[in-house]
Amino acid sequence: MTAPRLTSAAFALGGILLFAYPVLRPSGDDAVAMASTGWVTGHLAAMLGFVLLGLGMLGLHQVLGNRLSLRAAAVTWVGAGLTLPYYGAEDFGLHVIAARSLADGNPALMELATQFRYHPVAITMFASGLALLGVGAVMAAVAVWRTGTLPRQAGIVLGLGFALFIPQFFSPYPVRIAHGALIMIGALWLASSLVRARRTAVAA
Repeated sequence: MTAPRLTSAAFALGGILLFAYPVLRPSGDDAVAMASTGWVTGHLAAMLGFVLLGLGMLGLHQVLGNRLSLRAAAVTWVGAGLTLPYYGAEDFGLHVIAARSLADGNPALMELATQFRYHPVAITMFASGLALLGVGAVMAAVAVWRTGTLPRQAGIVLGLGFALFIPQFFSPYPVRIAHGALIMIGALWLASSLVRARRTAVAA
């Protein structure tokens, strides 16, 4: 596959996985939710989505070829690197704690989950990573707008979705699912724009 096709596939699959994250993840934050298969698969989908987003940003730079798109890819990679450890611990660590809490009939074990989630270093890395992912996505949207190689609006929805990643955590769960849909729409729009641009270039 050529670079535009790989980039398109990375954005499309990444967007679908980031939509699957809130859909598969249980809406609650109690032991039953954390011990469920949906908790593991939902967070795993998010982690894979972040990785694919980083690959898509690198491919986008290869298509656009400007400095801003390169910086967007670099910022996105750093953001994903800071975010993934927290998601991994939420996915696997809290799942084990919750399952043990239910098996032992010991709700006090869930205090460990709270201690991890709000540990100063952990929460700072997590918030910083998500903020950088938002900055990287917005930078990519600006790079798309400036070059004119792709439709100028193609990156705006994806940039908006990642800019809202932190605020959506404080919203009702249906809003979180809508936010996942927003990211998926933006990623699919950018992916389809890359495919159409390649077809136009080949036809020309």
